[in-house]
Amino acid sequence: MRKIVTVVMLLGVLITSEAQERLLSKSEAISLALEKNFGILVARNDVAIADNNQDVLNSGFLPSLTGVAGANYNRDDSNIEFPGQVDEDGNPRPDLELRQAESQRYNAGLNLNYTLFDGMGRYYNYKSLQEQYQLTELQARQTIELTILELMTIYFEVARLTENEKVQQQALEISKDRIKRAEYAFEYGQNTQLDVLNAEVDFTNDSITLLNTQQLLNNTKRDLNVVLNEDIYNTYEVDTLISFIPKPQILEMVEEGDENNVSILQTESSLAINEYDIKVSKSGYLPVVGLVGSYGWNLNQTANSAFFPGVNNTTMNLALGASLSWNLFDGGSTITRVRNAKIAYENQELIKNQVALEVNRDIQNALETYQNRLTIFEIQEQAVITNRNNFERSQEQYQLGRITSIVFRQAQINLLNAQTIKNLAKYDAKLAELQLLQLTGQLLNVDY
Repeated sequence: MRKIVTVVMLLGVLITSEAQERLLSKSEAISLALEKNFGILVARNDVAIADNNQDVLNSGFLPSLTGVAGANYNRDDSNIEFPGQVDEDGNPRPDLELRQAESQRYNAGLNLNYTLFDGMGRYYNYKSLQEQYQLTELQARQTIELTILELMTIYFEVARLTENEKVQQQALEISKDRIKRAEYAFEYGQNTQLDVLNAEVDFTNDSITLLNTQQLLNNTKRDLNVVLNEDIYNTYEVDTLISFIPKPQILEMVEEGDENNVSILQTESSLAINEYDIKVSKSGYLPVVGLVGSYGWNLNQTANSAFFPGVNNTTMNLALGASLSWNLFDGGSTITRVRNAKIAYENQELIKNQVALEVNRDIQNALETYQNRLTIFEIQEQAVITNRNNFERSQEQYQLGRITSIVFRQAQINLLNAQTIKNLAKYDAKLAELQLLQLTGQLLNVDY
């Protein structure tokens, strides 16, 4: 009864796993990641910000134009006394009252400021912003490379588990067939109940192994959906075909690794930025020459007074001017900035040399690892052929009753282990190749 329950459960799993699913190719997976991965999208936004920063609108080369306008309104109530004064008739001069005497004042104008020369600081700052844009592009490229490497690591893990699942399904079919043979042999008195029980135990163990592999496969597919920014419930098949780059091409890429490695390129870009920082700091030694200009309109409306009538005064004004300022001594701030900028440049040179040394080490380690894993894969391929031949002969001998079920089971396990180890070796070798390609700066320039 327990055997029947196990078989029913397993059949349900097999029906689910054999359902038709769409094939997610490696190229399609990469395209989805480039389009939707969160980290890549953030990196592209950073590049867009850097692109805005390097624009001429952020360079300081353009003038500033300011518009100004204003309005004032006054209303006065006045009482004017004339003590000691008399009119023409000799009578005391009466007080004069002015009520609601209104005056308005309006003005509008444009002010223009333009720096003709600032010691070349503006120019070198603009060049620095352009170099920072290049650096941000390199950082985005590094993000894309690492994301693709992560993507393919998970993709190949799905492929490995998919192949393992098929191998374990075949092993399960063999174990199920072995139960039938053991039961028939027991019915005809050719073996004992122990052989049947051993077959059932092996069948149960194979069932559990398959179920665990399928669960791990589903979990890994969900990991892949997260990298692709897809619905985590999406299901698909993956491409299990693997091809390796020819050795001469790999060695050529290694030779050019120093020129294409993204980490080295970033240190070179940072070094250029530090060089511009020195020049920007030195611009403080030179004078600043600027132009100013303004154009204005004023309207002044005054109310009647005790002695003068109200007037409307309209004025149009145009003014141009030039300025020169030269900070002959600023207490040593410019000298300090230049010194610190030079030290920062020296530090960046040291960092560049350190990164170059580490990258060369990593490339050589990755090359050796790749060659070692490729050799292991070739050995495991031969091991699978040897174990398959051994299993097929053992199966024939078992069916003829010349070997025990224990010997046959061991041959089956040996073949299963050889197949799963070969699958692991194959994808390990491919991942080692991808890691080598990333270090040599060629990960985005090859087909997978």
